[in-house]
Amino acid sequence: MGRVRVNAPVKAPEVVSLGCRLNISESERIRAMLAGEDNLVVVNSCAVTSEAVRQTRQAIRKARKANPDARLLVTGCAADIEREQLAAMPEVDGLIANETKLDPRAWNVPASAPPVPALHTRAFVAVQNGCDHACTFCVIPQGRGKSRSLTVPEVLREVGTHLDAGAGEVVLTGVDVTSWGHDLPGSPSLGSLVRAVLDAFPALTRIRMSSIDGIEVDEELFELFASEKRVMPHIHLSLQHGNDLILKRMKRRHLRADAVELVQRLKWQRPDIAVGADLIAGFPTETEEHHAENLSIIRELDIVHGHIFPYSPRPGTPAARMPQVERGTIKRRAAELRAEVAKVRAEWLATLVDKPLEVLAERDGTGYSPEFARVKLPEGTKRGSIVSVTPKTLEDNLLS
Repeated sequence: MGRVRVNAPVKAPEVVSLGCRLNISESERIRAMLAGEDNLVVVNSCAVTSEAVRQTRQAIRKARKANPDARLLVTGCAADIEREQLAAMPEVDGLIANETKLDPRAWNVPASAPPVPALHTRAFVAVQNGCDHACTFCVIPQGRGKSRSLTVPEVLREVGTHLDAGAGEVVLTGVDVTSWGHDLPGSPSLGSLVRAVLDAFPALTRIRMSSIDGIEVDEELFELFASEKRVMPHIHLSLQHGNDLILKRMKRRHLRADAVELVQRLKWQRPDIAVGADLIAGFPTETEEHHAENLSIIRELDIVHGHIFPYSPRPGTPAARMPQVERGTIKRRAAELRAEVAKVRAEWLATLVDKPLEVLAERDGTGYSPEFARVKLPEGTKRGSIVSVTPKTLEDNLLS
């Protein structure tokens, strides 16, 4: 396949990325697509929660203040879901529909633009977009549309370009990445895609998955997580809650026991695998007993990378019409979930002391181990290099 080498640096617009890893991946492509465009700022927005929309508006105001004379365009989920409100902001010069943001015609630029150096040592490759599910709290299908997958050749081209640009790790991402392939001929599994990437690029030593739906982990993907050393020992589950009734009211497709069984099977075969999860605090109708089960699943699954979201109602969703939990109670429960994750994480970090870790260096003097522990690196470590670090103390090397 043809690859593009990055030579002289090319001027690129400022792209402010909010929200998920998919947005990070798309922001990199927007930067490359708009290379050479002068005095342009793009805000790639998020609308997953009311707080995300607030942060989008804040980012727009901050970007305008820092760039008073630039053309400021907004895209991303909020540009569709909150279109009227964002268009009314005096700082905004225009909106680009989320569905067309990777189409050069939407930006009035040539179809082929010179590549720009990647901002990240980890390449986020969006292999899937959109979602066919209807979780009662979620507005993302409104901003992303139906699930659609890149073909294997398209994914391989994208990965190859990132590797030639110097990426040290590839992260496969999507809105609902475990639904990859459902819309392709023969309905290939996500595991088969990961295997195709590994086979096509023998020199790629690190591949990582973004947030996945545990109930859709196919057997080939499971075996790769369990035994393939080039697949990083780190799984992040789109879990959302630890109580079965709340999961049903969320219209999730798994129960607590499904997540427990998956993690137990993985840890049996690969004990060092690190578990992450998304958890929502204060979903409508959540009682103290439900919250206690949400707390307890953190230790049961040994969740060391926890993303805790205080529930906020999104207009037009079924959950917004359910009996709501008082805001102060939601904040307290979210704080308790974060505190529990912090305890489990601290115990896990302690097990990494005196253990050699292969760390991929970022630009800020830190890097990430295969388990996704953030590690402080020796001064002068070259960005993008993989160095062996043996932490001697939590304080000196391992960052919480």
